[in-house]
Amino acid sequence: MIREKIGLTCDRLSHQQLACCPLFFGIPHHGKDLLVYNIMDLQQKPLLLTGHHGDVSAMAFGKVMSSVLLCSASADYIIVWDIEKCQKQTQNDEVATGMVIGTLLGKMINLSFCFCDERVAACSEAVVYILSSKTQETLSVLTGHLGPLTAAEFCPWNENILISTSEDRTFKVWDLKTETVLYQSFVLSAFPLLSVLFLESERFLIVGSADGQVFCYSLCENRKFSPVTKMDLQKLEKRYKVQRNVSNQGGNARQQHKEVGESSTEDKVETSKPVLALFCPLRNKTANEEIDNSWFCIGSSDGLYVVNLATSELLTVLYFKEIPSLTIHMAGSWSISPTFENSVLVLVSSLFTPHVALLEMCLDDLKKIGSGDEGLSVFPSSPPLHESSLNAELKMKGLSNPKKKGSVLEQPLVFHPKVKSSGYTSAPRRVMFSPKTNPQKKCSPKKNKNELSLHTDYPADDAAPTIPGSDLSLLNNQILCLQYSGDGKQILCGLEDNSVLIYKSCMTGRPKIYLGHDKPVRSVSWSLGRQCWLSASEDLSLRMWTHCSSEPAIIMGDGMFSKPIKGAQFYYLDKFVLLASGPSLHLYLYNVDVTCDDIKRYQRRSVFKLASCLKTSSTEITAMSAINDFLSYIVLVCGSDRSIQVVDMNKGGVASTLTDAHSRSIHCITQNKGSRFCTQTSDSYNLFLTSAITDGLKLWDLRTMRCVRRYDSHAICCHPCFSAISPCGRFIATGSEDKCAYIYDIRSSIHLHKLQRHSDTVFSVAFNPAKPQLLTGTLDGKLRLFQTSGRPDLSHNITADLHDVPNAST
Repeated sequence: MIREKIGLTCDRLSHQQLACCPLFFGIPHHGKDLLVYNIMDLQQKPLLLTGHHGDVSAMAFGKVMSSVLLCSASADYIIVWDIEKCQKQTQNDEVATGMVIGTLLGKMINLSFCFCDERVAACSEAVVYILSSKTQETLSVLTGHLGPLTAAEFCPWNENILISTSEDRTFKVWDLKTETVLYQSFVLSAFPLLSVLFLESERFLIVGSADGQVFCYSLCENRKFSPVTKMDLQKLEKRYKVQRNVSNQGGNARQQHKEVGESSTEDKVETSKPVLALFCPLRNKTANEEIDNSWFCIGSSDGLYVVNLATSELLTVLYFKEIPSLTIHMAGSWSISPTFENSVLVLVSSLFTPHVALLEMCLDDLKKIGSGDEGLSVFPSSPPLHESSLNAELKMKGLSNPKKKGSVLEQPLVFHPKVKSSGYTSAPRRVMFSPKTNPQKKCSPKKNKNELSLHTDYPADDAAPTIPGSDLSLLNNQILCLQYSGDGKQILCGLEDNSVLIYKSCMTGRPKIYLGHDKPVRSVSWSLGRQCWLSASEDLSLRMWTHCSSEPAIIMGDGMFSKPIKGAQFYYLDKFVLLASGPSLHLYLYNVDVTCDDIKRYQRRSVFKLASCLKTSSTEITAMSAINDFLSYIVLVCGSDRSIQVVDMNKGGVASTLTDAHSRSIHCITQNKGSRFCTQTSDSYNLFLTSAITDGLKLWDLRTMRCVRRYDSHAICCHPCFSAISPCGRFIATGSEDKCAYIYDIRSSIHLHKLQRHSDTVFSVAFNPAKPQLLTGTLDGKLRLFQTSGRPDLSHNITADLHDVPNAST
């Protein structure tokens, strides 16, 4: 994967900027001179360039390979060399000469050509000089940093944009036309910023610091700069080692985590990992192949780190000390050439010895990193096992006792089941019978055409719902959970005041109120047939409700659960009720009987029975999700140990475990369940979201159990805000503590829309499965509806309605 092409011993220790391109690389010689080696023929005698009177402190090759230019800088001169011209002069026994483009500008730290090689950015102390590469002319002088500069780079898609980093721990974005600052960052780290990288395909800017911090920003066309993500190289490495050890050895994840932590402590040499270089190898595209540029490389002192930008996770680490053929074990500086024939050339200088090495990395090998075989899926591949708990059935006991021989059966006294009253208690008749003349036929009400049709398709190509529609206020009552019914016509709301509300999807009229819980309702769930729904509360109970009564049909409580119910839903096409409490998953069979006996009205005829109870390896389950719209064996469980466990309900055990999925315990897991109104590809249903406080959103693929993208633009620092996936599978909505709801395109880490107009933390979000609508709920009791097309604002305050509603359903 990494091969050393040549290693050279220098006359002195040097950590300054070296130069490397696909054809040549250059190093200082005796301080004032330069040696340029031909990579195509390393046996050829190097080209000697003389002309500086002071020690060369920086050098860089141009970006255009048709005519290779080399710029070198010392305290006295900045010289541009035409390599082809200098080679001809040397062959003719002449002294190679270059063009002086700057004089007495101070000690140069960094040099960089623009992408057309017409300008050179030279960094000296706290000043950036923009010089012409053709003439001795200073085009611009940029000042503003409070400390010495470390790097400067031209923007590849806008030649008038320049980025500079400094030891003052900030970076600046310059407009070279007006010589003004377009954007200045805050102090990003406790250590200097060292390196810069542009990702043209994503319009991203990546900055690395001396303590291993990596910051990613988005550069939009309207010149708005927004942070995308932040990474800590040391934490990424620790997580990578744990996951690699678990995947290689298997077994007890906790024990392996402990062993990896102990070994990493013993082998630890340095406390920080400086980001010395950032580069993104652009692999050449072949026939019938798509290029994946979602990863980039970090060159540090101990090796090469390959990072997936979409997920902010390490794909692999290539340590110098683990490659015996390398002569360098600790790097002092990196110089990267552009991609050439699916390989990258890197010139690395040693940290402690006067030695440099030219390394070659194959991109085909790097592309294979992290590719995994397809494994689990939400779709079953075989029928349930004979002994599976999914085959359990609820046996109903007969209501009547068995017949006894010789016993006299009870017989009715009349021939009809109903006997007409004699009328003694009714008032006497005062009007005799009169026939109806000219009877009119009752016209049946006309049915709406939309009601006659099964349903209308969900507009899969519509934009995200961002236009505010109707809103409601619930008297400062925290909205803890939301869910639309499967047809999108009703909304379930779980509130902090222990009640459950049901609204129409248009949010007009008074809601139906269901009471019975003693503590806040944390989870609600509709059945697939929309005739029943569940509510789980912090009072360690679960209730199943129907439209027929204001009282619950089934109550699971009275000491059945010792820990709070973290999630409850219908499962396996409404056959079971699935809930998580403590470290266990409980699977219940049930039967709802809504008939009522006036004499025994308090005796419930609905029954339930425990089908199975699976105990996970976590101390406590913090979130749970399963698909009910179609038959699926898979249940996703998140634990207090920050793990994600895939439970196979068919086999009755854990099929896969992913340790350290987040830096904190996961409080929300959301599967891409789709909708009956919209069709997605089968692979899309294997995607699911997880969210943790201070650790953003992560999108996972169940088939490979790998994170495929990360979303960090929203703010979750204290409250466990929830997220949702749109029925079309194109958008992600999440709550946030900055009084906004965020909508992401599932394919991009940058937020697509920021929905404001909220008065408090947006805690819950839900997509309408039938229409492109988004519902948000806040901690101060505000429901707000967003849609794709403008409609009249039907703002309605139902505070008065709630005061008038009795403690029952209306």
